[in-house]
Amino acid sequence: MMNRQSIVDWECEMCFSRGSLERRKTNERVLNEANKRRSLVRTIRKRVATFLGHVMIRGKLEHLVTTGKFEGKRSSGRQREKIMDGLAIWLGPGKVSNILAAVKDRNLWRDMIANAYKQGT
Repeated sequence: MMNRQSIVDWECEMCFSRGSLERRKTNERVLNEANKRRSLVRTIRKRVATFLGHVMIRGKLEHLVTTGKFEGKRSSGRQREKIMDGLAIWLGPGKVSNILAAVKDRNLWRDMIANAYKQGT
């Protein structure tokens, strides 16, 4: 068992061995050096698209919720906006059916998300 002084010495040694704070770079510092800004909207869109790709492959209740295919009567008023409609606008020209087909091909889906994220539309 280590005595208290040796524990403190060990903790100090571990802190100093990690390196100075000057050598460490935070994400914010890297973004500032590259003159880039982080966009919250783009990050959220990318995560939603990734999640929907995961959900669409499974084809269960989540798939029905995201595509908006429910039985029964919809209440009157403003038309409901489906998640897939917003995603179709963000991913570019194309129909929702094209997006659903692209989800089946994993590489095509990843490329679509990456291209839309780079464009920042």
